[in-house]
Amino acid sequence: MRTSQSEAKERAGRAMAGPGRGRRMRRKTRRRRKQRDGTSRDEPRLGAAGMPRRRAVPTLTTLCLQSLAQHMQSLWAKDYSDNYLDEYEFRFLVGPFNDLACGLVQELLRLLGTSRRLSRAALHLLLLPHLRQLSLRACPALANNALGHLIVVRCQGLSVLDLGGCGRLSPSVLVDVAEGLPRLSRLGLAHTQANVQVLSAVGSCCRHLRELDVSGCKKVTPRALRHLGYDPTARSPGCPALHVLLARDLEHPADGDTVAAVAFLLLALPCLEVLAHGALPDALRLLRSPQLDGAEDSEGFPSLRELVRGQGAAPEGPPITLPLRQLEEVEEDVLGTVHAVCPQAEEVSVWLGDGPGPSGLRELLGWKFLSRLTLGCSGRRGRALAEVLPLAQGLGTRLHTLTLHGFSCRDPLSLPGLLASCPGLQSFSAELEVPPDPNAHHEPPEEPPGGWATDLLPHGLPQLRSFSLTLIGPVPAAHRPVLGSTLASLLCGAPQLHTLRLLAVPFPLDSLLEPALALRELRELALAESRVSPGTVWQLLASDGPLRHLDLSRCPDIHRRDYDSFLQAVRKQRLELDITWE
Repeated sequence: MRTSQSEAKERAGRAMAGPGRGRRMRRKTRRRRKQRDGTSRDEPRLGAAGMPRRRAVPTLTTLCLQSLAQHMQSLWAKDYSDNYLDEYEFRFLVGPFNDLACGLVQELLRLLGTSRRLSRAALHLLLLPHLRQLSLRACPALANNALGHLIVVRCQGLSVLDLGGCGRLSPSVLVDVAEGLPRLSRLGLAHTQANVQVLSAVGSCCRHLRELDVSGCKKVTPRALRHLGYDPTARSPGCPALHVLLARDLEHPADGDTVAAVAFLLLALPCLEVLAHGALPDALRLLRSPQLDGAEDSEGFPSLRELVRGQGAAPEGPPITLPLRQLEEVEEDVLGTVHAVCPQAEEVSVWLGDGPGPSGLRELLGWKFLSRLTLGCSGRRGRALAEVLPLAQGLGTRLHTLTLHGFSCRDPLSLPGLLASCPGLQSFSAELEVPPDPNAHHEPPEEPPGGWATDLLPHGLPQLRSFSLTLIGPVPAAHRPVLGSTLASLLCGAPQLHTLRLLAVPFPLDSLLEPALALRELRELALAESRVSPGTVWQLLASDGPLRHLDLSRCPDIHRRDYDSFLQAVRKQRLELDITWE
């Protein structure tokens, strides 16, 4: 059932009516608690359990790995450095790490990396034949050409390899990697020297590749991208199993060659579900157009018209449909075209202009599988949050993720109405601009709010795991009761909440955060630039739950002495909690 506007206004009226019997009962409860405990709510008193759980006793496996990581450099890596590091025909040095399972080797690599004890010698020793996953993203400085050759020689069974950021690996070594590791299903080449020769080797040799990342590769040209979909030498398709291709931030203009190359990939890779490239919307528009190039490519690539014919579609007939599941950076005016070519999309990111909202947003209702949606306002005036309400009501329970940028919350009831329309939400994030209040200079002195209404979301959000709200600009006094009651209703109706971010909220959050004390799944709480008192932080520390991260950055009511007291309590209680403050 959907909440009507009249019901929402009635609940909002109760929210604006101020504290009532519920507030008096809470005051009595606090007085009884003070009399029983002999403490006030602002005193630093931690309970036996503590909201952040105590540091768990390490398992025997963890202790063994930590011991191995501690002695790696002083024992085995030292011997290897002194005797074998420059002898690349040498294969292995026997040690306890040789008997570790693949997952434990990867965990050992992670421990060495996080503790900054991963050296080139230690990395050489852990390139074991049974390794199935290897990521050098955390230590790109250690990756040189010699290491690349060792990976090909020693790790023939790799299925996942991430070389992101390893810019010292030459294109010839990257070619050897593509040709020498035929079992790869995921390959990360972001910000490397990958070029046309590298992508040609990938397209020809990596027949099982499902995911490829070439984002930020300056040498990847439109011609290089074509080699992923077709091998002109063998005249055969390339990467037949590729599902995900990330090609963001390539240093080439979105001209005709780039658009045609992206369209070529869409037709040549039949399993492609995700193609992250800035020219994707223009390529979809080209495929929708009957003006497809029918000429033979000068370097042996088939034309777009030939690819269309090869998929069994007539060039003169209706456009083919593609199995893309994720669409990024789609402009509002091409939504109809994109929908016609990609009817199975599940995740869509749309930029809205300053034009009338309902006409563009209505097109999104045609996607039957749409469950993850990002809306951003690219115009100067922005869009009213209320314009999203019909879309949210139409998508209803099938909308799982909603992200909003640049919207204006002119009507305070639009936010609770939006959330109430999507009871199946799992993640919600919004940056909302609050319009200026003409009576801002005549506001009465601010008093601590209390007695928030908790029924603005009648069905709650039982599946919500992440909620983030950032407010831009001062919040008018008329908006605060509804906004506070909306947040209180959310906290009372979202028992699975893992991450909560309330950023730049200008009114006190102390009474509003009381329902958060009962959240048994809350792991991250961010209150940067918001009004929260030290007493509320102590209550959070004294409540039961799995909180791991608490962000108090630039909170005006939290001072250095408070932060030091929090850290002292965390150390004394041995709690697994990271607190950020500045």
